[in-house]
Amino acid sequence: MLSKSPRRRRTLIGAVAAVLAAGAVTYTGESAAAYADITKITDSRTASDGKQYWVENHLVGTAAAPSAGRKEWLLVWAGDENVADTLVKDLKNLPGSLTGGLGKVVNALPGPDFLAVIDATEGSPTFGKVVNTATVGPLVENEPHHMQYVWHKGDTVYAGALFGAATYAFDVTALPQLKIKGISLPTNTLGGSVPDAYWTLEDGTAYGTYMGGPVVPGPYVYANGQTVIGNGFAGSPGSLVRFDRDGKVLSQTSAATPQGDNAKLCANLPQLAEPTCANPHGIQAREDLNTLVTSDYAEPRNIILDPVKNPSVYLRRPTVRTWDITDRNNPRLRAVSYLQDGPRADPADPLHAESRAVMETTVTNLPGHKGAFAQTMQGGAVHYTPDITAAEPHWYEVFDDGAANRAIFAGNDANGGGSNGGWIQTSPDDRYLYRAISGRGKGALGPNDPGTTGGVYVLDIRKLLAAGTGFQCRIDTLAEAQNGGAEADCPTLAGAVPINAGTPAAGPHWGAYDNFDLGADGFYHETDSPTRIAVSNYFVARSGLDGDHRVNLLKVAPDGKLAVDTHFKDEFSGQVGIDFNRKDWPHGSFGNAKPHSELFVVADADVK
Repeated sequence: MLSKSPRRRRTLIGAVAAVLAAGAVTYTGESAAAYADITKITDSRTASDGKQYWVENHLVGTAAAPSAGRKEWLLVWAGDENVADTLVKDLKNLPGSLTGGLGKVVNALPGPDFLAVIDATEGSPTFGKVVNTATVGPLVENEPHHMQYVWHKGDTVYAGALFGAATYAFDVTALPQLKIKGISLPTNTLGGSVPDAYWTLEDGTAYGTYMGGPVVPGPYVYANGQTVIGNGFAGSPGSLVRFDRDGKVLSQTSAATPQGDNAKLCANLPQLAEPTCANPHGIQAREDLNTLVTSDYAEPRNIILDPVKNPSVYLRRPTVRTWDITDRNNPRLRAVSYLQDGPRADPADPLHAESRAVMETTVTNLPGHKGAFAQTMQGGAVHYTPDITAAEPHWYEVFDDGAANRAIFAGNDANGGGSNGGWIQTSPDDRYLYRAISGRGKGALGPNDPGTTGGVYVLDIRKLLAAGTGFQCRIDTLAEAQNGGAEADCPTLAGAVPINAGTPAAGPHWGAYDNFDLGADGFYHETDSPTRIAVSNYFVARSGLDGDHRVNLLKVAPDGKLAVDTHFKDEFSGQVGIDFNRKDWPHGSFGNAKPHSELFVVADADVK
């Protein structure tokens, strides 16, 4: 955890234990009837520290019994909201003492974090209902962050604890019930901290990005012989970790460039003798090309710790790293590429230049394609390279979020800077590129900036990919940034939809496509043409980009057009989208929760 001392952490764990030991929970109103029949099933494993770690299922009603029909589930990795999520500036504004002011906080004490299991089966009588909350323990304040991007039959679900520096491995073969296969603790990954994202391999193992540096400041020697000098937990340089199916660490590899990175563009606090931008966030691989791509976002403690506010825009990174993974346990850094500024770049405002804060990357999928995309959170741009196997890949801006802004919401301007983009993903058939943006906060570009509504948009990328290494698309004029590229092979906007229309910076941060279809044989099968996307409206509360904690489903038409699924409604409010700001959950009256990531999953027996 980033902001709590070990003593404080033990106090929080004790507080949660006391709450859970207090006896049976009570519910009020509609939830009293909805949660009248809860079945608890606990599964635990002994971790490397000799202690027990568990997942406790809270199955609602008939969810505990074998289902008569096959179902599809949406897993949402969510954290308990409590006083620790309050910005320091807000605590200072509360009247009276800190203790006296806690009455204004919805849920002050920390509660358990959990995986929510939501029925995503269209036509099901429980469609949109939370049928299980699988709470984890004994760790609290995990700040649940990412799972893998896509789930395939037989995969372990890997789920990261951003603040807790842990990686959970879950068994989902018998959904809606979960089991825990294992957990990687901070002591198992001393060469990195702040786990972010995961990419599963065909053999069931996974790579994870650990965005922060080695746990202890100073020199760290990896098992592969690498030696780096780091500036401590949640600092730099980060690492790449490979896990087995049970969450056991198979290897750790530093993401650092041996000779260091650009001193001007790559700040570190505290400063390092060899400056580095190596803070990997996004991660995707092409096993057929023995190549993996990671994107560097930021030195994490200077972004997510409150009250520490970003003292330098150059703590947000402009770099993408490509790796040779021929030896899966010993990835070799092949190249570090610097994204370029575009036509919007203003020397007086480098934070919103098109190259800044490379949060995510996504690879193409078909054998004839070798390209990949990268997106910038503060820069608000989509970049592309046609060949990730090249010795030195060159990336070019091919789309600006500003060109989608007005399609998302007519009241938006056409400035993509500060769009707060997060999730980006190619469709399995390489036809489309999906992108979620939270939207620009009010005042981000100056006192008169109204901000922008966020949402999801879809790009048609077929012409771009078909052009191969000779593609011509370049966003190099302000008109192209606002209206789309002029070249014939530039991506074109296929669909767009707002989330929380009219409210700045309240759109989705993350998403996942539904890679399953129900076949005529009654079983689920993987599809190359997804027809649904799930998105969640939450980033990290302490960063100031909190969202409304709602999860929505979107319909994707064959031509890429988008529409919000209005049948996916909250079971208590009746409003569109599943609201994680609620008093009661199957596991008790713990109040609001923060849904960061989601994943479509089907029980193994129901997939062919």
